[in-house]
Amino acid sequence: MSRIGKSPIKLASGVTATVSAANELTVKGPKGELKRSIDRDIKIEVADGVLTVVRPTDQIRHRALHGLYRALINNMVIGVTEGFKKQLELVGVGYKAANQGQLLDLSLGYSHNIVIEIPKELKVATLTEKGSNPKIMLEGIDNQLLGQVAAKIRSLRKPEPYKGKGVRYSDEVVRKKAGKSAGK
Repeated sequence: MSRIGKSPIKLASGVTATVSAANELTVKGPKGELKRSIDRDIKIEVADGVLTVVRPTDQIRHRALHGLYRALINNMVIGVTEGFKKQLELVGVGYKAANQGQLLDLSLGYSHNIVIEIPKELKVATLTEKGSNPKIMLEGIDNQLLGQVAAKIRSLRKPEPYKGKGVRYSDEVVRKKAGKSAGK
């Protein structure tokens, strides 16, 4: 049995989970509401504040979906109670970030600025302090959407391996390569 799939999910106070007839799970909490459609073979049981994911057989497909849906549902519960945060850092001379509402304006060393519209489900904030790199803070309840937007921003200028310039996650470690002269 999947070690991840068989562990129950405790619902915090103020969090409710309901499964519709079309096998769609809705999780409501203090920060908002998330919905996800669940595969028809996987069953979700909610009893006295504990949610469990049950698979019908030991087929490879069912075993794979068992752990997957348990992890996705756990992220939904964490999202509606605490929320998720990601912080990106712009490393490089002249790299800037500014936001007006949901529009993020990035200056990443190209001939023009890049303007990205952040989905309304996420909150975006930028921070530019003297002596430190500009930072972009993303916050939201949907972990998948948050990670996708953060990855999109990072892909605009990935950290390069020689000087480490580019957009990176604040906790990311960039391994630097030695240049040509280092080998002699």
